Amino acid sequence: MNLHRLDLVSLHLFNLVVRSGSISKGAELAHLAVGAASKRISDLEAAVGAELLERHSRGVTLTLAGQALHRHAQRILSDVDQLAAELSDHARGIVGVVRLWANTSAITQFLPGDLAGFVARHPGIRIEMHEQDSQDVVAAVLDGRAEMGIFAERTSAPGLSAVTYRRDRLVLVVPASHPLAAHERIAFAEATDHDFVSLSQATSLAQRLALETGQLGRSLRIRIHVRSFDAMCQMVAAGLGIAVLPDAAVQPHLRSMGLRRIELTDAWVERELLIGVRDLAALPRPARLLRDHLVSGAADTP
Repeated sequence: MNLHRLDLVSLHLFNLVVRSGSISKGAELAHLAVGAASKRISDLEAAVGAELLERHSRGVTLTLAGQALHRHAQRILSDVDQLAAELSDHARGIVGVVRLWANTSAITQFLPGDLAGFVARHPGIRIEMHEQDSQDVVAAVLDGRAEMGIFAERTSAPGLSAVTYRRDRLVLVVPASHPLAAHERIAFAEATDHDFVSLSQATSLAQRLALETGQLGRSLRIRIHVRSFDAMCQMVAAGLGIAVLPDAAVQPHLRSMGLRRIELTDAWVERELLIGVRDLAALPRPARLLRDHLVSGAADTP
């Protein structure tokens, strides 16, 4: 075994191969020729003295040795990324960087104000924020691409330490001319006969609606999928369907788009957003400061 022959380019390629499940796809993501990528993987296997990948017609899977290398490679590459960022930031007078991933609900409703308050108190800390679906947020924290993540409460997050960040409430949004517009409060079951506008199926909101509709013995009639709450409101205003959205995300658009907000009486419309980290004790100080700020902000909010 000659671990001195390991290099960062090959470790990065190995991570991409594992993530994509294919040497050819990993090579494409790494901007390498397939032959060059295969040679690097073979050199890695020679360096560790064991096969790392089981090759088959559908792609590749990790051996036990590959699983071990993958864990350490993620940590090494994450440390290198942090080193590069910190050195660059110190040169510009920035004392820390926090990588935060969050879902659309958190970014639309709560994070702008919370992060503005934090940056005002800690101008030397830079925040890199990414908007992703809740499942992707959890994956980023688990594999070290983010120090912390904010995601929906029903998202599977084994291995994360999570606490409540904020709570929100889902409401039904319809055009003013819609047959349901005369109601102030209804059960979700009363709305399922109508066409809906929805976020993509991978989002926690779309998954929750599908689950609740299924428990009613029905299927949701999705007419169009869009990428944001604003786009959902625009589609509803255009008469393309109705939608279930967080209350705070709807409020800015009610008057300008001529929308009607209807309360839902179902218990499941009360939601929690969670903030999760992989190891609270090991959080770098800038990330710990941000987490404490976000958690204390939630405690101060009725």
